[in-house]
Amino acid sequence: MREKSDTYLPRVNHKRIERIWREEGLKVPKKSTKKQTIVTDEGSCIRLRPEPRPNHIWSYDFMDDKTVNGKKIRFLNIYDEGRHMCIASIPRRNWKDKAVIQALADAFILQGVPEYLRSDNGPEFTANEVKKWLKETGVTTMFVEPGSPWQNGYVESFNARMRDEFLNGEIFGNMYEVEVLTRRWVKTYNEIRPHMSLRGRAPQTIIYPGIA
Repeated sequence: MREKSDTYLPRVNHKRIERIWREEGLKVPKKSTKKQTIVTDEGSCIRLRPEPRPNHIWSYDFMDDKTVNGKKIRFLNIYDEGRHMCIASIPRRNWKDKAVIQALADAFILQGVPEYLRSDNGPEFTANEVKKWLKETGVTTMFVEPGSPWQNGYVESFNARMRDEFLNGEIFGNMYEVEVLTRRWVKTYNEIRPHMSLRGRAPQTIIYPGIA
């Protein structure tokens, strides 16, 4: 006869996992086909997959860290989902709607204007001035559903890489140091670091049709 284990491991099924997700304020993801593309009139997205070309879908999000004196740093990360490339990572002590608009305007001048811009529902992204400016620029905004971070998975994945490969290994003395080191890391990410999603190549080593 098979002896019982001294350690009791409770069974975990999908219902228990779904209950834990709901208790933590998250939503259980629904199954979707690869062809499913839904953008509502309000600008929220259930699913829209990026095409492998520049400026189809960008996404942006904030990350937090701090300098040695304990003061907060907020990085605004802007990511081209189709190219798997970091458009910009900009550190500031705090962000207001006008600063977000300026960061996007600078990125549009350097990289072109994206068709869609995906984000969560943070106040800096849903500010009326930001939405109005993007609409005038011709960009369709897409806001993920609250409690559904996987709908913004590309920039969330980039944030995780940035945390593991950069922020966790640095001690920042001041904002100038933050800015210099961040620019250096983004350059490495885009030009040198191999990406599995790009078959081991770096984003800026790939030439797309119509892009010099």
